[in-house]
Amino acid sequence: MPVTKLDAGTALVLIDLQKATVGAPCVPHSGADVVARASELAGAFREHGATVVLVRVTESEDRADSTPGRKDAPTYTGPMPTGWDEIVEELSGFPGDIVITKRNWGAFYGTDLDLQLRRRGVTQVVLGGIATSIGVESTARNAHELGYHVTLATDTMADMDPEAHHNSVERIFPMLGERGTAAEIIELLAKSR
Repeated sequence: MPVTKLDAGTALVLIDLQKATVGAPCVPHSGADVVARASELAGAFREHGATVVLVRVTESEDRADSTPGRKDAPTYTGPMPTGWDEIVEELSGFPGDIVITKRNWGAFYGTDLDLQLRRRGVTQVVLGGIATSIGVESTARNAHELGYHVTLATDTMADMDPEAHHNSVERIFPMLGERGTAAEIIELLAKSR
């Protein structure tokens, strides 16, 4: 289903478009392609005076602030490369953008994202980022639970696992909101302002 409407209070929320994630091998779009389309989308939101939120994930050097719990998946224990958690240059440095730092998969839990959005009268979020099935899906689920209208900019997201990406886009996202491309959202944004 194509995107049908953008509320007057719509914000763009881009998840984990930072050096480490953008540099990882991704499908179905490369990190560079995701950043290029996300930059176009962010530019259009800024041009129309709409809120742009850049979310980054980080953790302390000793990883004491990482989410606890036992997992089957291996945990990376080596030192992180310098600057791994910096938002990519193409998106950073714009006055007025909100930067949210998270330590979990989703952008709402443990951050002031909900507060920042509600203070600005935001009722709808447009989401993109890397990885589709982790940060983007977790944030979409939380946004839906918090009562936001959710729009997924499907060509501004990618994943390390093609099956996980497909599952999120085709099975999970239709239950949480509407899906569209960056170009479709930009066109609708221009019509709604």
